[in-house]
This record gives sequence, structure tokens and C-alpha cells, in this order.
Amino acid sequence: MSEPQVLGWADCTLADCFRIDSGSAPGRFRNDAASVPLMGANGSIGACSTSNFGPGYIVGRVGAAGAITRVQGRVWASDNALTLEPKGDVDREFAHYLLLSAKPWGLATVTAQPLVTQSNLGALRVLLPSYGEQRAIAQVLDTLDTAISETEALIDKLKAVKQGLLHDLLTRGIDTNGQLRPPQSEAPQLYKESPLGWIPREWEAVELNQLIDPKRPVVYGILMPGYGHPGGVPVVKVKDIFDGKIHLNDLLLTSPQIDREYSRSRLKAGDLLLTIRGSVGRTAFVPPVLDSANITQDTARLAVIGTDARFLRAYLGMAVPSRFIATHTLGVAVQGINLRDVRRIPIARPSGLEAKAIADEIQSQEQRLESESLSVAKLRLAKAGLMDDLLTGRVRVTPLLESVQQAAAQTGA
Repeated sequence: MSEPQVLGWADCTLADCFRIDSGSAPGRFRNDAASVPLMGANGSIGACSTSNFGPGYIVGRVGAAGAITRVQGRVWASDNALTLEPKGDVDREFAHYLLLSAKPWGLATVTAQPLVTQSNLGALRVLLPSYGEQRAIAQVLDTLDTAISETEALIDKLKAVKQGLLHDLLTRGIDTNGQLRPPQSEAPQLYKESPLGWIPREWEAVELNQLIDPKRPVVYGILMPGYGHPGGVPVVKVKDIFDGKIHLNDLLLTSPQIDREYSRSRLKAGDLLLTIRGSVGRTAFVPPVLDSANITQDTARLAVIGTDARFLRAYLGMAVPSRFIATHTLGVAVQGINLRDVRRIPIARPSGLEAKAIADEIQSQEQRLESESLSVAKLRLAKAGLMDDLLTGRVRVTPLLESVQQAAAQTGA
């Protein structure tokens, strides 16, 4: 090992920091009814009746080559994995971040067959701080990891709550007091039978076409938009619609002449798009920036006026409309649903006020989810930047801890 004077850290290899060995095939010890996890290149792949490693770290040797898994207890490490046990001068918590800084997954790109060997893993170079500074760095990064995990758990909980609330809102609705109606089983007098199943008495069962502006009927767009026209008209394709949004970074531009030939399918901000060929059933609203843009033959434009468009979009995901779309989606190589059937999709229609109230509640849930998702993305970005700074010594952890301690002391005073 050499020790750079600037940092006061040891410049060393992973082999200097870890005892590295290969896992082995479990053979007769494999028993999926047993309690000892059998670890492959990227996590558990079964169980064994005995163990050959742990605690420590596993790095994928083949398959998910370079993937890092932390092992808290005893496991059987398979022959698809390499085992790493931190040596005495390496803090076990810090060892995780030290491995991440080495980026062992990069070794898998060296050969045609993704493979990480004991020797090339051990040769990766890292900077090793003093033991005390290792623990301090691990403490800082663990705090961020905890915040990330807690936010991810909250997101999972919000998703579950949203799913349950979405079903209740779209089957029970909101009464004049702003509350969910009681379920049909508890208050049958509030509901009626319909082709959609039980719906509130105030609702109607209609076909989608009854909710569309007759001056701008359900249409598909351009058959052959060309391969690009500088300064042309944006065209939304199926590939641009995912995660509930139209992604603007790779839109095709068609010529003004072709766009004029398909003026009937021009878009207005707020239109709802429904993909009808290939990946059928994706939806997205047209943002203001795509006002007067166009679509291809694989997407239908829905100019909604008979209800809140946000309610319609949500209701398209309900069981009866979804089954209808699936039943009428035909084809083998390329599947699609024709416009005649799109117009006939069964939809529930509450009053305009109730549809808006339901849509507002759904939007509120979605915004909360989006806010938490943005928070966790920011935390991951902050962790990545801070980890790089701390593990390269560009930012020393001691001043960070001193400033925190001083702030804590001042608060206590």
C-alpha cells in the first residue's frame, strides 16, 4: 500500500481490504425447504441445509456479474458468486460503500461473456480512510440510505392507498356531502344495476362516443408521417406515450403538407390520447406545447366534453372497460382495436360536479405520489454526489460532523 500525503488515506486494492473467495455449488446441501438462503449472483435463488459464508458481501461472478449483495447472516454462496469478508481495518458498514466506489459491475464489460474473476475483482483500486473516518462516512451515508428507504416505503403505501381509493371513487362516487357513498352491500338503495355492474343511482352507463365532442369525433391520425421534416409539425407516436405522459424528447416532425392532409386529427391542449395499435390502452393528455400537433394511425384522439376528461381516463382502467378493450383487440403480429369499438367502450357518467370531485381527489393522490417520487429521486442524487465526494476525499467528513455537532450544541444551549 502507498499512502498519499494529501489525503492521509491508503491507496490500496480490494484484495487489501477484503478476504475474497469463490462460492461453490451446493450439491447435496440444496434443500428448498430449508432455512439457509442459497445466494446466486444477484440475491437469493433457493435454500440450503447448511452454510458456507457470512456475514459479509457477495459480488456476482457470472450472470448478474458485478452485482453487490450485502449478507447479514449465514448463507450458502453458490459458484456464481464471489464472497468478500472485510478485513480488520475495514469497518463493516463502510465496506458496502467502498465496494460501490470500486464499481465491480464495470469488470463485466471487459469480455464478451459477462464475468468477474477473483483476481480482477481483487485488483480494483480504492482509497481507504482511517477507521474512525470510515465509520463517520458510513454514518452520513447510512442516514441518507435510511431516508431513501423510508420514502420508498411511503411511496409503496401511497400506491396501495391510491389503488384502493381509486376503486372506491370509481364504483361508489362522492355524495353531495363530499363523502364516499357507503358500499352497495351496506346501502343497496343508493345503487342500480347496469351493464357496468352496480353503479350509483345518479350515474348513467354510456358509450364513450356519447362523451366526445361531435365537432371533433374520435379519429386516428397520419398513416405515413415520413421520416422527419426540419421545422415541421410534431407527431405523437405510441412510443412517445408511456408512464401516463407524452414524452417530448424524440417526437417526429412531419411536413406541413402531410399535416394539412390530416387536419381532422390535429390536437388541442387537453385532448386525451388512447393508443390503439401495438401497445393498446396507453393514455395521456395533450400538453399546451403540443397544441396543433398531430398523431399517427396508431393513436386515437378523444376530445372529451361530456364529463371530466380526468374521470374518463381513470375509468378506462376499470374492469369492464378494460375487458372490453382486451376482447376487441385483435391481431397476432401487431394487435389493435378499431375506432368503431373504441367509440363503444362502456363508461359510467356521474354528474359533471361529481365527476370533477372524483377527478380532483384522484389528482390529489397522484400529486402526492409524484411529490414523494421526486423527493426520493433528489435523495438518490444527493447520495450519489455526496458518496463520490466523501469516498474520493474531495470532501472530508470530519468538518461535516463538527458542523453538525456544533449546530446540535447551539440548539441544546
